[in-house]
Amino acid sequence: MSQYEINRALSKRTMGDKIKAYTELMKLRLSSLVIYSAILGYMIAPGAIDYMVLVWLSIGGALVTGASNAFNQILERDLDKIMERTQKRPLPSGRLTVNEALVFSFFIGAIGVGSLFMINILCALLGVLAMVLYVLAYTPLKRKTPLAVFVGAIPGSFPPMLGYVAATADFGLEAGVLFAVQFFWQFPHFWAIAWKLNDDYLKAGFKMLPTLGGRNKASAFQIFIYTAMLLPVGAAPYLIGLCNVYSVPLSLILVFPMFIASMRLYLTLEMEYAKKVMFASFYYLPLIQIVYLLTKIS
Repeated sequence: MSQYEINRALSKRTMGDKIKAYTELMKLRLSSLVIYSAILGYMIAPGAIDYMVLVWLSIGGALVTGASNAFNQILERDLDKIMERTQKRPLPSGRLTVNEALVFSFFIGAIGVGSLFMINILCALLGVLAMVLYVLAYTPLKRKTPLAVFVGAIPGSFPPMLGYVAATADFGLEAGVLFAVQFFWQFPHFWAIAWKLNDDYLKAGFKMLPTLGGRNKASAFQIFIYTAMLLPVGAAPYLIGLCNVYSVPLSLILVFPMFIASMRLYLTLEMEYAKKVMFASFYYLPLIQIVYLLTKIS
């Protein structure tokens, strides 16, 4: 192989590595979950489907989320070096510089908000608010108080509401209920993950479980309470006339495994049940949103 071919191969590999690093900076898999919830929120809303709106919604949701994740990693780059699960991220591993990450974050954030503005001004405002709350409130609070999870759950619950507002251009009760379902779901979901990773979080000073005592009865009790709240909240779309009566038993069936696992976690404090809460939560949200779509009252 000639020197030219070697240099060309290295150049291609470097470009591929950079692209991979940027996608990791965005947490592209998490962004895809945002797109999923936003699209389901849009389709649950009444009215005909405008596929151009879905395109703008997908682009805007992915890029705003990606920018939020990227800014978060910029601010926490030194802390990420401490924790095992984050040491290989693009910034602590040296695969991207801070300047590269900053330029990229502002660029995709601006395109993301612009894409949402193409739908309506309310969607654009939600996009800006999500980034501000996540980057300037949730990120610094993680080392100060367990209430950071509450703050982070607010922008984390925007996607289905964003989709509904994209369809209706209105912050109505229905959009608020979709927000509430995802809001209450986030606590058992995230705290179950934090239960598993708490030792690693503590290395960086992150207070991610609901009490300063960590893996104790008080933390487990809050996981159980917020899981139990999904029983009535999951049925709320029927109560406001968004979905038909079949959504109620289906919502109860979906939350049941998470409810039982959270109760056992409270009784035993065993890691096994925290993992069961976590895995059950992975399935609950996408499936409950499909239930709402299939049972919606047009």
